[in-house]
Amino acid sequence: MRQVVQLPLSHEEVFQGETEQQIPYHRMYGKQYCVPALTVYSPSEVLELRIAAEAVDGIYCKVMRFIQQYMPDSFLEHQLGIHPGLIPAARMEMVTGGITRQDWIIGEAGPKCIENNTDTPTGIPEAAALENILVGLAEDAALTAPSAEMDTRIRECFKMWLEFYTEQGLKGPVTFTSFGEHVEDRTNTEYLMRRCQEAGYEVFYAPLEELEIVPGEALYHRGREINLLYRLYPLEYLIDDRDETTGVEIGAALLELVREGRLGLMNPVQHVLMQSKGFMAAIWSLYERNEQTPEYCGFTLFDEAEMDVISRYLLPTYFSSEPFELNAISYVAKSYWGREGRGTLLLDGGRDNAFGKQDMEHPLNEALESNLASGATDEDEEITAYYENQPKIYQQLVPMEQAVIETEDGAYSGYLLTGVFVIGGRLAGILPRVGEKVTGDMAYYCAATVRERMNDEEEKEWKTWD
Repeated sequence: MRQVVQLPLSHEEVFQGETEQQIPYHRMYGKQYCVPALTVYSPSEVLELRIAAEAVDGIYCKVMRFIQQYMPDSFLEHQLGIHPGLIPAARMEMVTGGITRQDWIIGEAGPKCIENNTDTPTGIPEAAALENILVGLAEDAALTAPSAEMDTRIRECFKMWLEFYTEQGLKGPVTFTSFGEHVEDRTNTEYLMRRCQEAGYEVFYAPLEELEIVPGEALYHRGREINLLYRLYPLEYLIDDRDETTGVEIGAALLELVREGRLGLMNPVQHVLMQSKGFMAAIWSLYERNEQTPEYCGFTLFDEAEMDVISRYLLPTYFSSEPFELNAISYVAKSYWGREGRGTLLLDGGRDNAFGKQDMEHPLNEALESNLASGATDEDEEITAYYENQPKIYQQLVPMEQAVIETEDGAYSGYLLTGVFVIGGRLAGILPRVGEKVTGDMAYYCAATVRERMNDEEEKEWKTWD
């Protein structure tokens, strides 16, 4: 059971003034999202997460380059599920190391990375700003904030990106965009925008719905040409976007600007390769066939240390459920572009086990499923169908650690998912969420904290990785 420290304050006492300004969406879907409590990690856990997450990030970037350089378009389209219109831009080799968030389960077998959000991760203000506020309210000198360096990592990442784009001839103000009326997305986007401004760059915010594109010419906002764009909008949505009035294929036109070197995107388009959950199956397939890679490309893809990282921190993941069904192993079916738990099923591999059949087939957390059942709209059903009808990958299931938190509705016993931000290739912050066995958008954010100082051995190892 994960230790949780409850703050001696109510939700209203915590989320007012500066705190409410930082996280205006501290309530979502008619209930608490942020709780006045702290999820406690030990120094050794955070140290291992740092080493592991940075190593996993390196594996992802290495496999991304391998796929860009050696795998045919058919692999990108069918095994990764990449829309054909995205493939040319996704093959462009941009600088590696962006803003990403890995999701980890910490259990008896050690930490396991179950997926990686590489295109449009959110939860950034929670870890970068709210965590420090909540740790301070605990008034316990033994508790520290593990995400204290996140703002620095964000500034460094934008500097890295913009120096790269300057070398490509792309200069000028950086425009940040998201749906203007979506409070969570806009808050995340504007938080990043302020960090970019602190790094010394001119910035603008432009609601996504106000952007205009002239195919073959440029992207504009109120007549101002945009050369550099951070967008909190998934590429798998963008590629299908069409102007209902003019019929212009917006996504295709924007990606053509990227291919022609007229527009620099952040995160770069290549991140869509890693965002596909098919990428996890591709990594495992390459891992199992590592000795065969010299026959294909003339070199062995993974060295001994990388093989150890994959076996230790990643999970067996396949394009078919057969390896799990044949061996009666519990597994997870995940839609290629699933988000917030949508399109995810927990399955028992054809045998009874400790999870129980009802729980194993739970596609979303109970609260969300209940809401949909009682008041589902046509739009809700359309969204559900969108995720459930996608191709799936299959990943070995590992138990999640339980945590009990106090909410306005009383004690809630849920399961801990630890988000780990890796920005510019380095660990930047931690985002704990407590929800159901499939972590959905009804999960609670319970900020991370680290108790006690490291011992001499841990501190020495930490400095080695710093």
